[in-house]
Amino acid sequence: MSVTLHTDLGDLKIEVFCEAVPKTAENFLALCASGYYDNNLFHRNIKGFIVQTGDPTGTGKGGTSIWGKKFEDEIKSSLKHNSRDTKNTVFGKVIDGSDTTLDAIEKVPVDEKYRPIQEIRIKSVTIHANPLAERNY
Repeated sequence: MSVTLHTDLGDLKIEVFCEAVPKTAENFLALCASGYYDNNLFHRNIKGFIVQTGDPTGTGKGGTSIWGKKFEDEIKSSLKHNSRDTKNTVFGKVIDGSDTTLDAIEKVPVDEKYRPIQEIRIKSVTIHANPLAERNY
């Protein structure tokens, strides 16, 4: 399962780990299908560490799940990030666009809080072979 984030600076294709983190994957894919991420800002950008988006408020503090409430993290020892282990659910990885689009995003200057000076947005999301497409959200 994968999705493509179509951004102002190019495309990022992300493999989603549906079997390893089913609730997180279901939430992410349903939000993608609903258009929830369309026009979302990349609100944090620390070169070589993290690029964050997905919060409709653009602050990193907002957003909601498809269930309208928080749900339990699905921390898996088999899915790791170099410096975020046990703090965030790893639900996917960039499989195309890391050497072009991600590099371009990381090159955008940031302010003292690592917010990009130039607005970078997700324009739309394409879901590839969504196994959850039959569900209504």
